[in-house]
Amino acid sequence: MSDTFEITRLDEQGGKGFEKVFAFLRERLLAGSLKPGDRLIPERELAAQLGVSRPILREALRALTVLGIVEIRDRVGTIVRRPDISVLHDFFTFALSHRVDLVDDVMQARIAIECQAIRLATERATVADFERLQAALRVIENTIDDVEAGGRADFEFHRAIVRAGGSETLIVLYESMAAVLMRSHLGRRELVKVFDMRTYLVEDHKRIFQAIVAGDPEVADRTLREHFAIGDEFRRRQAIGGGPKADPAR
Repeated sequence: MSDTFEITRLDEQGGKGFEKVFAFLRERLLAGSLKPGDRLIPERELAAQLGVSRPILREALRALTVLGIVEIRDRVGTIVRRPDISVLHDFFTFALSHRVDLVDDVMQARIAIECQAIRLATERATVADFERLQAALRVIENTIDDVEAGGRADFEFHRAIVRAGGSETLIVLYESMAAVLMRSHLGRRELVKVFDMRTYLVEDHKRIFQAIVAGDPEVADRTLREHFAIGDEFRRRQAIGGGPKADPAR
């Protein structure tokens, strides 16, 4: 583990004190010159080399501590940490909470992430992934009449698809939207009460699972998109006052 680093003074026009400190850590983390477990040089030296006051540096480091990026230890110094993804959940939710169409907008991002993930899953899914998906399917079936538990089960199934894709970036992006996605799943589960969708819901998730097992990315992508489209159609029917017994058969 490296204890100190050579730091080039940042351009004076690089922004305010906070921005300089954040930019310093961001660039070095991306470059790989700072890694989780590394210790920053003492505050006095770091403040001087970044061209910021020590109070500003301390406040910036405290903010980074809240984000889980660094940890300040007594008699040790400031240690770089591996950030906790749960912090990103909260930031994402607060950042977009003012949007009246938040769920719809996030749904578009969800479709993009899941459709790419399911393509990857047809090639990368492991036995553990299949077991996780099968377990989620059983919970979906067992909670078909429970909006809250069923919504959570649905979320876990789709989360398992993303995990099966094996892309760390897609997983992080998906997890950052978890709180909003859960709301979406709970809202869609309400449709099960409005429309007679119980058989459809279980069988459609089984089709998605089978498409992954079959190993054909085109079929898997198409099956998942159809699943999303049918859910959107039921939601549209509810919004315009469609009948409660709409036929979900394709």
